[in-house]
Amino acid sequence: MKKVILITLVLLPILTFSQANKFFRKAIRETDLNEKINLFTKALELDSKNLDAYFYRGIAKNDLGDYHGAIVDYSKIIVLNPDADTYYNRGNSRYSLKDFVGAKSDYGKAYEIDSTFIDALYSLGCVRYDLGEYKDAVKDFSKIIKAVPRQSKTYILRASAYKALEEYKKALKDYSLAILAEPSAHNFYNRGVFYMDLNSYQKASTDLSTALRINRNNTFAYFYRGTSYLLLGKYNNAISDFSTALKFDATDFDALLGLALTYYKMGDISNAKLNLQKAKSIVSPEKNIETLDLFTNTYWFQNQYYYFNNNMNLLLKL
Repeated sequence: MKKVILITLVLLPILTFSQANKFFRKAIRETDLNEKINLFTKALELDSKNLDAYFYRGIAKNDLGDYHGAIVDYSKIIVLNPDADTYYNRGNSRYSLKDFVGAKSDYGKAYEIDSTFIDALYSLGCVRYDLGEYKDAVKDFSKIIKAVPRQSKTYILRASAYKALEEYKKALKDYSLAILAEPSAHNFYNRGVFYMDLNSYQKASTDLSTALRINRNNTFAYFYRGTSYLLLGKYNNAISDFSTALKFDATDFDALLGLALTYYKMGDISNAKLNLQKAKSIVSPEKNIETLDLFTNTYWFQNQYYYFNNNMNLLLKL
């Protein structure tokens, strides 16, 4: 009798592990996320030390939007056997919850454990940018560029950090390096918009035209090129671009304000007032235009304030 009991006690852990492994393998093949989580949970009920089950259940929870649940699973692994992938994944879940400080810590740990983990370093640079730590972000992006010099998006990100630091020459150089790495519509567009910030309207117009030759469906490129044309005094071209932007989005109040300004500069007061009213009806349909503060949240008020203010105030007096 004792022998039978002994054999049973020996077989139970083996059978339990086998059943847990069966649930785990089935979960890996499962495509339904809820069922995947259910199967991993069953595997963990039988084998609570299966760190792979925690890891993959964390991924499934993250994919379902259960970021808190994913963090709990990743944290269990980190307590027992920390590794770069788990820190990185927990950082992603924390980032999704806008816990940028927590995400930064996790991405930093992942990169500390594995200095070849470029994705972790990239994410670390991005979250530092989000936190306003622009100098540290530049350092991270510079390390990535050294390791992967042909990746244009890293130049764009470093350019954005330089721009935030008001190091405009370095920013412009990076926008240009991004184009050299990948002469795409997106990269020409980014440099074109940056030229707008520098008040280099002819260069902006050239870049935005190149972007539109590559991709004619970028409504923002039409708006910015229209703005460059307006500020260069090319009013017919400006009207064409603002009108095209409105074909993509009839509620684009910035394009309507662009038309109002352009028609005013052309002396067409009727069309200027018409487009100003159209913009007003979108921005604040219940209010009358008494002051230009109504347009505080527009591109024109925030980026071309003096041009907008001077011309629109004259228009309102007519």
